[in-house]
Amino acid sequence: MDYNNVVLIGFMGTGKSTVGLALADKLGWRFVDADREIEQKEGRPIPQIFSEDGEEYFRSVESAVIAEIMQGRRQIISMGGGAVLAPVNREEMSRNGLVIALTASLQTIVQRVRTDQNRPLLQGNVEERVAALMEQRKNAYDFADIHINTDELPVQEIVDQIVEAAGEAGKKLL
Repeated sequence: MDYNNVVLIGFMGTGKSTVGLALADKLGWRFVDADREIEQKEGRPIPQIFSEDGEEYFRSVESAVIAEIMQGRRQIISMGGGAVLAPVNREEMSRNGLVIALTASLQTIVQRVRTDQNRPLLQGNVEERVAALMEQRKNAYDFADIHINTDELPVQEIVDQIVEAAGEAGKKLL
């Protein structure tokens, strides 16, 4: 079976954007960052959307953008960390793409996101917030077709694992 899209999901800081760009380059596909698409549609950054309209509004815009993105073909799509919270988003991803969950340890994620000011859900003690959010979302990524831990792996090795795992599952990407 061939896939129109590869959808990268996972907690913030697991490498979705970095891996997505490298995978798109390897396959010659278009890279789409769902969060950047939301910002473009709204004409303002995500932290501003959260502060002005709240998370509920952001999630509704996110779902609309995901439905639109998933209609495309030959795309590597990096989803926001919380995009999987809505069942409608999970269904859209699974129906129109090969879903790959990237994972990492609490320590790795904290190290990667500690200084990022564009993460509205991490206001306050970063380690406590990451731990609490990881606990809340611990099963949210279970629906993925493939799971890859990114803790100690270089980007190119993760990309190679995705292509290999897709092939082993009988999914053609190249």
